Amino acid sequence: MSEESTCPKCRGTMEEGFLPDQMYQLLGQLLWISGKPEPSGLFGQGVKVVGREFYAVRSLRCTSCGFLEMYADRKPIGDRHL
Repeated sequence: MSEESTCPKCRGTMEEGFLPDQMYQLLGQLLWISGKPEPSGLFGQGVKVVGREFYAVRSLRCTSCGFLEMYADRKPIGDRHL
């Protein structure tokens, strides 16, 4: 996504960025995880992630109208432990 993109809504210029994911007091990069969410944890407040593929999510924002478009990287990040 390094080449300049045009907004599909207003034809403005799109710029690349990312959406942070906050865990406790830390900021990380938003991830897309394969499969349907399955409840996990003591009261089912979490989701199972073991054995799934993780992909970093990047976003494009239109500098004119603010439209957001999100993409998951083509290759998984690898083993991640949340």
